[in-house]
Amino acid sequence: MMKMKRKIGSQIMASILVNSIYAMINYPVVLINTLLAPLAILAVVTFASKGTLLPVAAVGALIMNMVSSGTSLQQDLSHLKNDMRLQDMIVSSPTSSFIYIIGMAISEIVYSIPTLAFLIILNIIFVKITFLGAFILFLDMATIFTFSISLGFFLSTFTSDIIQSWGFSGILSPLLTTIPPVYYPINYIPYPFRYLAYLSPTTYASEIAQSQTGYYALSASGFATAWLVLIAITAVLTYLALKRSRWREI
Repeated sequence: MMKMKRKIGSQIMASILVNSIYAMINYPVVLINTLLAPLAILAVVTFASKGTLLPVAAVGALIMNMVSSGTSLQQDLSHLKNDMRLQDMIVSSPTSSFIYIIGMAISEIVYSIPTLAFLIILNIIFVKITFLGAFILFLDMATIFTFSISLGFFLSTFTSDIIQSWGFSGILSPLLTTIPPVYYPINYIPYPFRYLAYLSPTTYASEIAQSQTGYYALSASGFATAWLVLIAITAVLTYLALKRSRWREI
């Protein structure tokens, strides 16, 4: 058992070293990119609302960072698979797709630590939330990150070139973090366009987060529905990532 745990730990550590530590040490400029993306929209929303939506936008920046970290996994995996041929070696090894996903997911979190630290400090300063609300917010972020990681892994197994993965990222970013009400409450969207927002799982994650910070009134049934939908979508996509991805057929 101990030998198996050490083996799994070494496999996860290898993912962290290859996918995050290497880039952070050798190309620190990429860390600026991960920080600018959520802060740029936060600044625009804050200035446009004359500061009234700053707390909402601060929480939204956290959600965007979680989603971006997860979906960017498909670019990293596409590069490792198609350019470095790393996945060929992993496929021929005893490593399972589950351990591979876990290792790469942790590597994305490690890669985002500087941005996460800054955004968490920003939220501590500007967002008023209870300890229970903070715990719910943590679970919310963990769930949407799991969704994003599963989506990123699922798409990466179908990409044949890094350029193709860039195309997926260009589509996913506006659909999951820009168009949905991540940086502002959904009641800012007029009917009937509001119904379109519910096609994105980030809308449910945002409603949960905003309800805990007091910027969106969500009933008990609405709160439960948002969680059920978010968990259901995440569970289905996680199943597809683990069981239906083109993993060992590559």
